[in-house]
Amino acid sequence: MSGVWMPPDDWLSAIRRYLVVIALGNLTWEFAHMPLYTLWQTGTAAEIVFAAVHCTGGDILIATMSLMLALLVGGRPAWPREGFLSVTAMTVILGLGYTVFSEWLNIEIRRSWAYSEQMPTLPWLGTGLTPLAQWLVIPGLGFRHIRRSVLKPGHPAGIRT
Repeated sequence: MSGVWMPPDDWLSAIRRYLVVIALGNLTWEFAHMPLYTLWQTGTAAEIVFAAVHCTGGDILIATMSLMLALLVGGRPAWPREGFLSVTAMTVILGLGYTVFSEWLNIEIRRSWAYSEQMPTLPWLGTGLTPLAQWLVIPGLGFRHIRRSVLKPGHPAGIRT
């Protein structure tokens, strides 16, 4: 059908690549910062593995919903070639916001988990620094992977914010 504009399929490849980085990155991160939670000292090996896998599942859901909301609000039909930076920023902000809320809810209200003495926290929030860093570093790596693989340098369309 000539004259009908069709968006490039870059968005599907971008989302898939992002989620692979999110899944692998969060699984690695969850195991790496587990010693900063009391479960590391009080839990069995099976409980620790279950917690890390369970939390990774939650991380994947948070990352997916943050990206989808960012795309609904700030995405463009030709994303990621257009609106890449605004969607990236919005996704990271949503992930960080949810993380602060979730850490507060699960530590202070529900008492579902607790930080060990080694967990550095933000004094005014009490939120652990590693969960916050997690939502900066891993989505950052995911979006970097999109930029390097889907948005190859030298492509005539380039990236337009």
